[in-house]
Amino acid sequence: LPLDGVLARPRGVFVTLSRDGALRGCIGSLDGRLPLAEAVLESGRNAAVADPRFPPVAPDELGSLDLEVSVLSPLVPVAGPDGIEVGRHGVVLGKGDRRAVFLPQVAPQNGWDRDTMLTQLALKADLPPDAWRRGASFAVFTADVF
Repeated sequence: LPLDGVLARPRGVFVTLSRDGALRGCIGSLDGRLPLAEAVLESGRNAAVADPRFPPVAPDELGSLDLEVSVLSPLVPVAGPDGIEVGRHGVVLGKGDRRAVFLPQVAPQNGWDRDTMLTQLALKADLPPDAWRRGASFAVFTADVF
């Protein structure tokens, strides 16, 4: 069937899998290169079998997994940390050839303030913890989470 409406529009999407409240896989795309319906399918499959942090999901795990889909707004560059609202914005941190992203729900779920979130984001990007303080770029986005 041909896609139409919202499902046919290109959107950035992340699919997060968890089990008993613990992350089990999370993969997505920021750029909105695929129609929403296709992006959800691709990200869901990749979260289950291609997240390098975890072994592939086994068939006997399927009944115990929770699935969350985050449909992203377009990225908006911000001048610095003051342009980031914890709990509202997802954040992309870039510095040199390194880049990392947190969805808007990550900081509140972990009880992080903005500085802690940015420190954790720098570590995720394999940068020193304070790398976000000088010479980093930031972009923010919002997400509709299902």
